[in-house]
Amino acid sequence: MSEVESPLNVPVPGSAASGNTSNARILVIDDEAAIRESLEVLLSLEGYTVRLTVDGEEGLRTLEQETFDMVLLDLALPGQSGLDLLPQIKERQPELPVIMITAYGTVDNVVEAIRAGAENFVQKPWDNEKLLADIRAAIALHRVEEENLQLKRTLKQRYNFANIVGKSEIMLKVFDLVAQVAPSRSTVLIQGESGTGKELIAKAIHANSPRKDKAFVPVNTGAMPSELLESTLFGHVKGAFTSAVASKKGLFEVANGGTLFLDEIATMGMDTQAKILRVLQDKRFMHLGGVSEIQVDVRIITATNVDLRQEVREGRFREDLYYRLNVITIDLPPLRSRREDIPLLAQHFLDRFAAENGLSARRLSADALRALMDYDWPGNVRELENAIERGVVLSSGTVIGSDLLPGHITGRSFQDALLEHNPNASLFDILEDIERRIIIEKLERCNWNQTDAAEQFHIPLSTLNQKIKRLNIEIRKKNRD
Repeated sequence: MSEVESPLNVPVPGSAASGNTSNARILVIDDEAAIRESLEVLLSLEGYTVRLTVDGEEGLRTLEQETFDMVLLDLALPGQSGLDLLPQIKERQPELPVIMITAYGTVDNVVEAIRAGAENFVQKPWDNEKLLADIRAAIALHRVEEENLQLKRTLKQRYNFANIVGKSEIMLKVFDLVAQVAPSRSTVLIQGESGTGKELIAKAIHANSPRKDKAFVPVNTGAMPSELLESTLFGHVKGAFTSAVASKKGLFEVANGGTLFLDEIATMGMDTQAKILRVLQDKRFMHLGGVSEIQVDVRIITATNVDLRQEVREGRFREDLYYRLNVITIDLPPLRSRREDIPLLAQHFLDRFAAENGLSARRLSADALRALMDYDWPGNVRELENAIERGVVLSSGTVIGSDLLPGHITGRSFQDALLEHNPNASLFDILEDIERRIIIEKLERCNWNQTDAAEQFHIPLSTLNQKIKRLNIEIRKKNRD
């Protein structure tokens, strides 16, 4: 494979490459001289360039005149509060990370700040090491997001693969192999654990082949009993079996001129394997119960999550069929073997699910991305996709924190996440925030139709409206199709 351009070498939080954030520029907006001086000393000793401002007006003016990597914003400012100022900062620079600092960290303040796009919420007096760690993580994440945008442009120019995301060396080799084999007529065997994206690779091969204008027909062979699978693949004539009340074409005919993708190929019975082998050899087959042969021109791509060679050795898969299918093999790595792809994949899913749900752009907090990077992903890309969808649906603001990720990924409960922001949270505070999140999730699923949500909660609409008002839930406009 040819050398890859430097824009593909994107660092991720937690890696050595991303740890060097000392050349960053930080804007501090705080009206207390002692706090400004303390932050200037702390941050300057770390190598940061620090710009100090005393109120929102000066802060916004400085932000328009200079470039910064992040903002430290006080909650209690003269004139406009930090919560008033935060949306204005995000309106000007949506991706710029902001950490709120305050001596008054109520649960409502935390929720409102996170909803408005704050990266994190730090209480005075702060722990220096924790604050510095939060700053380093936020800046590293910001830089990853910026570099990922450039990476997407580079990959789009280099490869024309829809919905396939990756920058790791191992995935770039896969992309190169796909680009090489796509124009050929050869059969391709895609191997990889469940959830690694085998069907996406098969679609990319088809989409970049001379057959791209013909049908791409996927079949999950493991989801059907043998007789139904054969009828689905080869079709049948009327009366071929008890329920065959009419003749029916098979998917080989539907895919004629195009590509047939057989997923979980190892689950096929030996009789079906023999018929597949004949199609590969002769380009011919017969309907179930039929007497005449049908000729087809179909490219076959197969996929498996088990070792087919072991299946051959143990007599569960035909050796001759294995060699027919294994002309070209593409091995897809598990997600845990390409962790540098996680930020890019996560942002891809964030963009997709935000658009599907009619929401504004979403981004991960530094602690959420750190949790994703530390997890082993037994369910691979599919599990990551599901985790991100959950976070988007449950989110009430633009930043998705680790508290919105499944607990088995973060290793902590919602209560742990809440207490991290506010260690003095009472049981009432915790229950109230849980209630807020449940109502927001239901409203999201009901397209923000309060009547539908009330019906699904089995409560009067007036009761739901009272809760929405008490919990300060901002009602969004319904999506329009």
